[in-house]
Amino acid sequence: MSFDNISDRGLVILGCGRMGGAILQGLLKGGLPAASVWVVDPNPTDWLKESGVNLNAELPDNPAVVLVAVKPQMMADALPQLSAMAEGDTLFVTVAAGITIEGYEKMLGKQARLVRAMPNTPAAIGRGVTAIVGNPNATSDDLDTADALMTGVGQVVRLDDEEQMNAVIGVSGSGPAYVFHLIEVMAAAGEAEGLDPDLALRLAKATVGGAGQLAEDSDESPSKLRENVTSPGGTTAAALEVLMDPETGMPPLMRKAVAANIARNRELGK
Repeated sequence: MSFDNISDRGLVILGCGRMGGAILQGLLKGGLPAASVWVVDPNPTDWLKESGVNLNAELPDNPAVVLVAVKPQMMADALPQLSAMAEGDTLFVTVAAGITIEGYEKMLGKQARLVRAMPNTPAAIGRGVTAIVGNPNATSDDLDTADALMTGVGQVVRLDDEEQMNAVIGVSGSGPAYVFHLIEVMAAAGEAEGLDPDLALRLAKATVGGAGQLAEDSDESPSKLRENVTSPGGTTAAALEVLMDPETGMPPLMRKAVAANIARNRELGK
């Protein structure tokens, strides 16, 4: 996609921490001129200061896009002052978790064109996955624009409705933490069986990273890949008998974990 509209009218980024910074880096690498970007951030990093963007400067009246990447608790202060832009021809794209489209419309007005995006932390290395969904005012072009903005930090999927966002947060949004914990417990199990702690951790990290890459790159399903590693009656089969137990293994545990995540997310959204 061409960034001509954004280059001409400008992109405003509210908050440029890890996620906002990763998206900005992806856009600049993709060819968006730094001079077309305005960043509002009270604590800019050295990289941001040297990036060539307009930093904490007077904002354009009618930018093409405002990317909202501030923490949810700062939103009530930051957004209402931009409501005039929402009355014009500016698209708002938000990557902040925990605030619904209805919440944004209360701060910006019902007429706002809005796309809610939920990236996850591997976006920081360009390996994220982001789910996007628009409000009723968002056009197909708006979704294409949001898609292009987020493609710089990984894959993008489109949702049919906002209610699915809770499940996305439960699976991919919070999911990196589940995988990091898997690495922790695999390493701890290796250590308990006599491996040096550093070696156990290195083995666990490389195994999870490599298997994840293989699952992404392969045409075969994860089930088939699992079967490929599992000889009948062998060592892997013995371990999987424990992990795949329908009552005490990973399937019910993961369902409970994701359900708890979604329940908490709904509580926070009220």
